[in-house]
Amino acid sequence: MNLPGQNPVSREVRIPCGGAWLYGDLTRPANALGVVLFVHGSGSGRHSARNRLVAKRLQQAGIATLLFDLLTAQEEQIDLHTREHRFDIALLTGRLQDTTTWATAQPELQDLPIGYFGASTGSAAAIIAAARLGGRIAAVVSRGGRPDLAGPVALAAVTAPTLLIVGGADHGVIELNEQSLAHLTCDKRLVIVHGATHLFEEKGALEEVAELAASWFSAHLAGKAPPASTQDNTTPGNHHE
Repeated sequence: MNLPGQNPVSREVRIPCGGAWLYGDLTRPANALGVVLFVHGSGSGRHSARNRLVAKRLQQAGIATLLFDLLTAQEEQIDLHTREHRFDIALLTGRLQDTTTWATAQPELQDLPIGYFGASTGSAAAIIAAARLGGRIAAVVSRGGRPDLAGPVALAAVTAPTLLIVGGADHGVIELNEQSLAHLTCDKRLVIVHGATHLFEEKGALEEVAELAASWFSAHLAGKAPPASTQDNTTPGNHHE
């Protein structure tokens, strides 16, 4: 937690990804215990009000955050008309891996454990990248996500403690997350926020997501993660661990 008077330091960053440059907003509190990379969903970006609310809560918990655009401005314009990129999980995963490599090379981040916060289709990219990077990723949180799009092989390969958060009124997505949970073999949990729809627009719903994420990342980025477990910990209701 930041001390009074110590505001997080923020800066805009440019991240090289193959032949493209991605823009992001990096915010680092004093004495950060880790950094979380936000992987937004389809049709979204680093300016997402929902992700920024969650990021602010993480910053208050002493966690650095990196919100970045997975697509270039040109790609976003194409995607608005064709939607060809937002479900291109391979492209999104590659961009996330390149951004992770960039983050680990930054002097102010290189000694910090890394977490992923994925939303919608971005959750699949977070799962696949976490599976590929193994111990380099300390924790994963999915909000209203589609981890099923990562496939059972990638889900089973994830070693980072993974929290899946789904709205209780997000029918169809609940079942997909339950199926994904069954494939995960790491420390895992599914939390259902009662009454919330896919975007968690109901009063207090997104704040609950932010609290759950802050608690999960605080526990696992600090290096206090329990041994990997295959136990199926499904937690319905408004539950805070």
